Parts: sequence; C-alpha cells; structure tokens
Amino acid sequence: MSVLERDFFTDPEIIQDPTPYYRALHERGPVMREPHKGVFMLSRSDDILTVYADKERFSAIVGPLGPLISVPEPSEGESWAEVIERRRSEIPLSDYLPALDPPKHTRHRALAGRFFAPNRLKQNEDFILTLADRLIDEFADRGEVDFSAVYAKPFTLLVIADLLGVPREDHETFRGWLGGESAMVGDPQGGPAGDEVFANLEPYFTAYIEQRRASSGDDMLSRLASARFSDGALPEVVDIVRIASIIFAAGQETTARLLLAGMRVLCEQPSLVEELRSEPGLIPNFVEECLRLESPIKGSFRLALHDTTISGVDVPAGSITMAVIGAANRDPRVFENPDVFDARRSNARSNIAFGHGEHFCIGASLARVEARISFERLLARLDGMQLLNPGALSYIESFIVRGLNDLPMRFRRRS
Repeated sequence: MSVLERDFFTDPEIIQDPTPYYRALHERGPVMREPHKGVFMLSRSDDILTVYADKERFSAIVGPLGPLISVPEPSEGESWAEVIERRRSEIPLSDYLPALDPPKHTRHRALAGRFFAPNRLKQNEDFILTLADRLIDEFADRGEVDFSAVYAKPFTLLVIADLLGVPREDHETFRGWLGGESAMVGDPQGGPAGDEVFANLEPYFTAYIEQRRASSGDDMLSRLASARFSDGALPEVVDIVRIASIIFAAGQETTARLLLAGMRVLCEQPSLVEELRSEPGLIPNFVEECLRLESPIKGSFRLALHDTTISGVDVPAGSITMAVIGAANRDPRVFENPDVFDARRSNARSNIAFGHGEHFCIGASLARVEARISFERLLARLDGMQLLNPGALSYIESFIVRGLNDLPMRFRRRS
C-alpha cells in the first residue's frame, strides 16, 4: 500500500512520523484529495499562501478541527457563507479567533493584539529572562530530568500566564488541564478534547474579566476588560474570554513543543552545541530551522465557499482543504536538502510554521523570543546534553499538533 493510501488523520505510524507522507505528497503533486475523509491536501507553500489570503473563496470555520467538524449543508438558494453564519452556534469552536472570518475576525484580532503590543512584549521579555534562569536553577544539579516536565511546559505556561495577568494561585489548576494528551486537539479518535479545554478555561477567565469590569486594576486583564472595538463598542465578556482562552491554550502548547524539538536537536548534535555557544547570534536562525523541520502545527484547514481550482485540481464548494504546513516546510522547490537540519540555512525563516495572512499566529514574535532566550540560557548553563533513551521517544497522538510527549535527558551543570 502506498503511504498516500493510508489515513493521515488516524494511522499510528503517520501520526508518529509524517515525513514519508510529506515526501510522497511532493512526489504526487501539489494538491491531492486524500481517500479517507476527502480532504484536499496542499503541500506547496505558494498554494497554501494563496488559500490563506483568499477570504472570498475560503472560510476558516473548520480551522481548529478540520475533518472533525461537520458543517451544516446550505438550504436551497443559500450560500455556504450564509449557512455558516446562520448556524455557527452548532459548529464546535466556531466563535474562537481561529475559526472567524472577516469582518468579525478583524475586530476580534485587534482586541487580541493588545496583548502583543511592543511595550507589553518588552515587559514580558524581562520576565522571560528571569524565569528561564529560575527554572534552570531548580534542576541544574539533578543530572537527569524530563526536559518537558522541568522546563518546556512550566516555562511556556508561566510566560503566557504572565502575559495575560493570570493570578499565580491558579497556575497549577491551569497546568492540570493543559499538560496531558487528553487536552489535545486533533485527536485521531475524534474526541472533543479542544472543547473540554476551553470549557475549563472559560469560567476562570469569565470571573477575571467580570471582576475587573466591576473593580479595575492596573494589570493586563483589567486593561483588556476595559478595551473597546475600533468603533467604540464595548465587547461582550464572552468575546474577551474566548480571546484570552485561545491565547492561553494555544500559546503554551505549541511553544513547548518547539522547545522540545530544539533540545532534541542539541542532544543529538553536540558539535552544533559548540557552534551555537561560539556564535550565539546564530541561535535565532537555529530556532527558525526548528520551526521549519519540526513545525509544532502539522497543518490548518479551510472550507471552500465556492467551486474553485487549486493548481489545476477542481475543489468543489463545501470541501475541506488542509494546508499541510509540515510538508510545505520541506518543499524541495524552496528548501535545498529539505529533510536535513541546517542551523545556517539562509532561508530558514521562509518557513510557514506560523501561518500567513489574517490568521498569521498573533503570538509568533513572543514564541520566537521565548525560544531564543531559552536556548541562550540553556546553552550557557548546561553541558554534556544527551538523550537518555532515544528509541523510547514518542510524539503526541494528534493530526494537528506535532511534538514530543516528553524528553528524558542527562546533562551536567556548566562551570
């Protein structure tokens, strides 16, 4: 059986290592309708960027969950865009930022952007540097740890919590919801994990926003609680809650997987460790190459609103397309020797790990800063990094998120 005949969304071997599937997509051609769920798989950057930018022909309504979402069929004489808005409440996660289309998406993204204003990111960057060293202090003398448990997950969670102004006493409660496989979107078995995460987060953020509207303070949540749309309208509490929830859930999860991918590379390539230490200005490009080769998001989805054509392939209205980011970031037309990790790759930043267009990841700058500072401090303070049991490493069971479950490693404190 050809790898392309297997189910990308459920096959355990492809979930663990999608690289052969990505390679076969490029050999097959730029657009292929996979045979199990009828999703049109896009493997080339140019096609993906075109779809991302075309809000007239494609809707983000299926963005968060792809083929797990059943979009209601239009009535006679009704368009797909019309039925989406009329029956949006029936569609899972449809009121969260990744599933919104303009003009609502434009209004809500502007609100979310308040978290990522330059002065706010600068304040957060100061916290990131302090936090990185504080967490390293906690395990630097232990010699053997699970890097996911002692650094990647707590670091990314606390960075996002600081950005949002989440009270410290609630941090551990939030970690319990977000740290395990049960909270993962893209469950191959079709479980509603994403819904469960947001159902847990919403009551907390609702209480935060309502409290701050009643008695405003000087923290970030207070400023968001009092924020208004560009036309002066005050958002509903639920609108702000959904924005905060998606930033919190998505921001910590994907960046943690990026840190795990980078640390695995460092454990496997000791010569690269010395190269980065001697030339720390190379670390940002190292991060970009991690994003390219191990994109934390395998792909994102759009719904075709009209009969259309992509690279000569007919895509009927109502079809789901998948921008296979993991494949596009290994496009041999864009990246020479695409399956090789090259920290000096001149066009590593041409990766599309953070998407493109209106739905470009709003936290991309923060994620890059988190990764850069983390590897600067880890390289400065740890030495002799090795994987404890490389053959036992496993990846999250998700067709959307790509990342290691854990990363047991040994090391020594650097003198």
